[in-house]
Formats: sequence, C-alpha cells, structure tokens
Amino acid sequence: MNEQKIIVSGKRKRCVARAMITTGSGKIIINKRPYELLKGIRRLIIEEPLRIAKEILGKINYDISVTTKGGGQESMIEASRLAIARALVETSKSKELEKAYLDYDRNLLVADTRRKEVYKPGDSKARAARQSSKR
Repeated sequence: MNEQKIIVSGKRKRCVARAMITTGSGKIIINKRPYELLKGIRRLIIEEPLRIAKEILGKINYDISVTTKGGGQESMIEASRLAIARALVETSKSKELEKAYLDYDRNLLVADTRRKEVYKPGDSKARAARQSSKR
C-alpha cells in the first residue's frame, strides 16, 4: 500500500509551522509532543480545527505531525492551528469543510499577514519621530 503524505505550512508573525499529514489513527503531535500536553487555552486553540473537521467528516483517520520554527509560543500555536486546518482540507478535498472553516474563522485557512514594522533610521522606534528642541 502506498501511503499518502502531504506537507502543508502555516505562518504567524515570525513563526513557520509545517504539518505533515498521513493516514493513521488520529494522533496530533506538535514539536514531537502530543498536543494534549498543552495547557488551557492553547490546547483549545489547536482543537478548534479538529472539532469542526470531526463534525463534518466524522472520524479523523489522519496522523498530523507539526514542527514549528521561530516566533514565540502564541505564534507557534496560531501557526500550528493554520497548518493543521490547511492539511485537513487538502487531504479530505472537502469543499464543505473549507466553507465551515471560513465561516467559523477566516484565519483557519488564510494567514495573518501583519508583521512588525521596521525601525526608521535616526528614530528610536518604528513610529516615534525624532525629538527636536526649538532653542
């Protein structure tokens, strides 16, 4: 049997998450640890795309392995959530699932393009103008 393997990525701020999805029993692993070990709201954020997919597809028969690089912890969670949702849509090829994700939260399939603004030369911060004295 030729096993299907699909790799999808998701970005948030400086973080890039790559999700590898294969047929399996429904295990979700983030950075070599099961997502169930995450605390509180972080676990719920990861569960959002999974719960929507279970409602529409029934049982999820895929193993998803996510690796993240860069960014902070919240960015890693958001990027992982995006990568998981994209991976499920790509493997199931379900238009109904894609529509459900977009109706629930557009950021499940579309990356947030906001980035940190660069510092301007001669200024202390990105938006702060240089101070001047009128004396």
